[in-house]
Amino acid sequence: MQLVTWNTQWCRGLDGRVDVARAVQHALALGDVDVLCLQEIAVHYPGLPGAPGDQVAEVQALLPAGWQLFFGAAVDEWTSAGRQRFGNLIATRLPVLQVQHHALPYPPDAGVRSMPRMCSVLTVQDAQLGAVRIMTTHLEYFSKPQRMAQALALRALHLQACAQAACPPQAASDGSPFQTKAHTPHAVLCGDFNLQAHEPEYAALAAPLSPAEAAGWGAAGAVPLWDAWRLRHPGTQQPPTFCVFDRQYGPEAVACDFAWVSDSLQGAVQAVRVDGATQASDHQPVLLTLG
Repeated sequence: MQLVTWNTQWCRGLDGRVDVARAVQHALALGDVDVLCLQEIAVHYPGLPGAPGDQVAEVQALLPAGWQLFFGAAVDEWTSAGRQRFGNLIATRLPVLQVQHHALPYPPDAGVRSMPRMCSVLTVQDAQLGAVRIMTTHLEYFSKPQRMAQALALRALHLQACAQAACPPQAASDGSPFQTKAHTPHAVLCGDFNLQAHEPEYAALAAPLSPAEAAGWGAAGAVPLWDAWRLRHPGTQQPPTFCVFDRQYGPEAVACDFAWVSDSLQGAVQAVRVDGATQASDHQPVLLTLG
């Protein structure tokens, strides 16, 4: 399975041009892509540079036959411009078993610029791996307390899903909403985390299970999430994914877009690659290959 995660900056390149086709076509050309996770997709924001329209509809029209698209709006509001939405998109050519959208914590941080954040989860069926939860997100940039709360919530969502797979609810085949779901420990958590590997939020995601967590989720000391880059390239720093060409938001290039895998998939990571050449966004896409 090949997955691309990319913060597209509403498909706005460093040339200032908003071009959905350029972004989608470039992402799909990175490999034999099965799953496409895009952050910062906009719907009807005339006030943003480039005045993006309905980018969900535009992406859907560009996808090859057989692909399905799922959009999770972290922001969904009505203003003088009409209904406006902004969030994460997952598209796939794999069979889809379930879709979920989780609002992430948004604790107050007075006077600090921020917006709501969320995580979209798509459970797909891969021919080799079986059912896999694809979790994509975009954490808060300006507020560190919000970002930590969101990182901890992502960890909890993953642990909860693993516990459901280990201790599933009562089986049902009655065609009701209680019918059996696709519970799986296999997961990919990807997106723009707006944090670097030396920061405490990264450590919170990477931490082994504490004794308190182990009481509900598994064995103390087990590692629930692994940074796929570090698994494949131990001791090597991931290439930067932000401020590579444009230093508007920082004095140096940093890696803040990651692909994490569940403990059950750590042996399945075949390759992780950062495309450091494209300037179709202010972030660089990451390609993950599992098998």
